[in-house]
Amino acid sequence: MATCAHLSFLSFSDNCHRVSSTQLVRSFVGKPVPVSRRCCRRAKQQVRVVSQRRGSGRSKDAPDGAKGETGRSQSTLFRELGVQKKDKQNFVYDNKEQQVNEATGLQDSTFLNAVVKVFCTHTAPDYSLPWQKQRQYTSTGSAFMIGNGKLLTNAHCVEHDTQVKVKRRGDDTKFVAKVLARGIECDIALLSVESEEFWKGAEPLSFGRLPCLQDSVTVVGYPLGGDTISVSKGVVSRIEVTSYAHGATDLLGIQIDAAINPGNSGGPAFNDQGECIGIAFQVFRSDDAENIGYVIPTTVVSHFLNDYEKNGKYTGFPSLGVLLQKLENPALRRCLKVQSNEGVLVRKVEPTSPASSVLKEGDVIVSFDGTPVGCEGTVPFRSTERIAFRYLISQKFAGDVAEVGIIRGGVPMKVQTILYPRVHLVPYHIEEGQPSYLIAAGLVFTPLSEPLIDEECEDSIGLKLLAKARYSFAKFKGEQIVILSQVLAHEANIGYEDMGNQQVTRFNGTRIRNIRHLAHLLDSCQDKYLVFEFEDNFLAVLEREAANAASAKILKDYGIPCERSVDLLEPYVDSSDGRDMELESEDVPASNMEIGFDGLVWT
Repeated sequence: MATCAHLSFLSFSDNCHRVSSTQLVRSFVGKPVPVSRRCCRRAKQQVRVVSQRRGSGRSKDAPDGAKGETGRSQSTLFRELGVQKKDKQNFVYDNKEQQVNEATGLQDSTFLNAVVKVFCTHTAPDYSLPWQKQRQYTSTGSAFMIGNGKLLTNAHCVEHDTQVKVKRRGDDTKFVAKVLARGIECDIALLSVESEEFWKGAEPLSFGRLPCLQDSVTVVGYPLGGDTISVSKGVVSRIEVTSYAHGATDLLGIQIDAAINPGNSGGPAFNDQGECIGIAFQVFRSDDAENIGYVIPTTVVSHFLNDYEKNGKYTGFPSLGVLLQKLENPALRRCLKVQSNEGVLVRKVEPTSPASSVLKEGDVIVSFDGTPVGCEGTVPFRSTERIAFRYLISQKFAGDVAEVGIIRGGVPMKVQTILYPRVHLVPYHIEEGQPSYLIAAGLVFTPLSEPLIDEECEDSIGLKLLAKARYSFAKFKGEQIVILSQVLAHEANIGYEDMGNQQVTRFNGTRIRNIRHLAHLLDSCQDKYLVFEFEDNFLAVLEREAANAASAKILKDYGIPCERSVDLLEPYVDSSDGRDMELESEDVPASNMEIGFDGLVWT
């Protein structure tokens, strides 16, 4: 039996963390995690961030984050173009040689002056102690001017930012920048600089068309190894739907063989005409492969910019919300009464997706907006190519209507559905910044999220809870898995001190919908006892009056400013839409990318 090749996708972006064999960290969703707290995970796809950071304190990786999926014969690792921190290495430069380089070749091209260096200070939330933040760290990356006082970079370059500054080529002045929009799925961020001095003599870049195979490409940025601009050349080797490490999504990507290193993230890739054809954002590392880098194409960039212009904010890439199976087997097609070699089988439809009202399990999708869908889940692309069906959906915007051609019981028909971004039961990123939390007599409750799973060792989370996080649907918008993160020891909670990372399912007999619902139930409770029910029917019972009396002292003893996060101070609104909350979540694959094996695909 052949051994599996060790593959890794790297995403280098800012200069933020010296890379060494002892500092490589696996990160599945944006938050960096110390090596000592990480646990190895079997996964179809994982994310690694390689970065060089400049702060002291706990050693962390720069944000990246694609969630792991099971079922592949090979372990694939995505790495963001590592956020690279300035370290204390002493680099020596030859001034004469540098002057020669500046006067020759591409260094004289005016379009290089539109590429700037990004300096970001990050302060990430502490998901295990959700009332506080982690120690700040700094990083550097790349960005480029697009006109109207705006720049583009990678989202992971400015994740959890508290301060962003940019510096032009050949200048020694840093200017403060503001993050206008951050697209997690597409790993793009839009920045603005108000200073007029920064824009003096600036010439923004122009975008070019989607390149063809073997087209020359030049990647420009500020990678590790120096403070001046860096240029590397290669060719386009592949164009297909690929996995984005930071956003844990599948979008169109350009594969190139040009050298990309930590710090290149957010920098532009040019064609021979000096037009920008995309943004460098991640690389692929493997014992059997070399020089595989990835660029976000202009089609994805323009979708992000148009979305921002249209809505005044980033709303995301939509999803059909169905789990599909390929129909390559002739017997399977005959059983489904599909006459031709076309279509994909609907295996599951997300309850939160609008498609759930028009699509059913057993339907065969044969077309999308008039474009035929092949039995392998691909559609025509350009003149002689085919690409994943998901590409057509990614071209839509949130709220757009799509016409889906299906075969149901052998009868062809067409249905229409509205497209919206997916609703994840366990989110990949906490976009609000700080996670929600609620403390009741020392019992700390918080929603389960991928950053929390990454921060905690998976063994402490437990297989049952991990399975729910990986394979369960959200039954309604706003549903959360609420867990007891830890218990702050006090006489009021004697006997429960060792509890941690367990899902709370009911409070005083009422099934919990989300953490806002739990806060509402606690606030309105007039019973003598507070009864929390956990998985496997474990109970934690507190006397209500004693619990309320102990809360203030517990907060003081542990230095916690408030018993709940700010978002839980708002009035509770029921978002279940009348759904039956007594139904348990179905343990079905609900991953963002391919599931189980190549025959099942999320779209």
